[in-house]
Amino acid sequence: MADGLSPALRAVSDAVLAVASEHSVEDVLQRLVDRARELADARYAALGIPDGDGGFSQFLVAGMSDELIAEMGPLPRTHGMLGAMLETSRPFRSADIHEDSRFRGWWPSGHPDMRSFLGVPIVSPEGVIGAFYLTEKRDGAEFADTDQELIELLAAHAAIAITNARLYEHSRELSAVAERNRLALELHDAVSQKLFSVVLTAEAAATLLDRDEAAAREKVERVQGLAREALEELRSLILELRPPDLARDGLCAALRKHVEVLRPLHAAEIDLDLDARVSAGDGRDHEVLRIAQEAVQNALRHADAKRVSVRLAAREDGLELDVSDDGIGFEPSDPEVRGRRLGLTSMEERAARIGARLVIESGPGRGSTVRLRVGDRGGV
Repeated sequence: MADGLSPALRAVSDAVLAVASEHSVEDVLQRLVDRARELADARYAALGIPDGDGGFSQFLVAGMSDELIAEMGPLPRTHGMLGAMLETSRPFRSADIHEDSRFRGWWPSGHPDMRSFLGVPIVSPEGVIGAFYLTEKRDGAEFADTDQELIELLAAHAAIAITNARLYEHSRELSAVAERNRLALELHDAVSQKLFSVVLTAEAAATLLDRDEAAAREKVERVQGLAREALEELRSLILELRPPDLARDGLCAALRKHVEVLRPLHAAEIDLDLDARVSAGDGRDHEVLRIAQEAVQNALRHADAKRVSVRLAAREDGLELDVSDDGIGFEPSDPEVRGRRLGLTSMEERAARIGARLVIESGPGRGSTVRLRVGDRGGV
């Protein structure tokens, strides 16, 4: 079998080298799932990374068009065969997945039917961190021992590649945080003090000017006003550079601080209705905060709204977030609009990652509302 595997092993080596050149976790995962599909000669392939809360934090596929992926909706849950591959370090093959007791016989709308199946867990020293899912062997037969050996070998390298990419991204995040904090301190210590001095100087000059020098006084007052505006904007930038500590402040306090930063910079009124007891739990507060921030920014930048309302309330099984505005509105399903407003897709992906339900309601001339329900599994 070793001689027969030589060309395939070279293919695995090429795949590993290609993956090693990537640093982004998502890019690494996409490279891996593409290579797995090629090596096993499968029609479809997927790579899932569990989130520890019954879902997938990332689920990348190969062999499916963007239109087909869109038809299937949010990320799948870790149930049935998908979940089974995350509970053991042993691979599994089947000529017909429909015959296995763990197959639930259910597909999302638009999901293609699948029969032959090869599942291979990705195992790190900490345990199973993901799995390859390959279906529909191209020649119509089931996956062979050779296919399984190749994907097992790729999975061993995948565990290393995923870990390295995560470490790389984490190190970049730490560097970015350190740099932002350094810049915030420098801005505060240097620029903000200078601007404050400008304000004081302008005020003193205005006091000393004679009454008949109205034009000069007007110019000095203008300088004074500009300096005050610059100082306020600088303070806002400092708060953006040093964002609220979600773990320390809590979801509501973090969202309140973000809105306080935005209010002086925009003409629209921003109303807040926050229940201080609200928390999504299970580490999901970060995604809720980011969705709220994106929704508010979209309303302020694109809607030409006079008022934006933010409501965060507790539910029996989680929380609900509503961000609405009285702006010009838009058509959420319009591809051109989505092309300009990447934040819409970003919010939907974040909601899917935490198993939440996101609804975007809008229309030309009737404002917009973004509704997020965390804990409501209906429709998810």
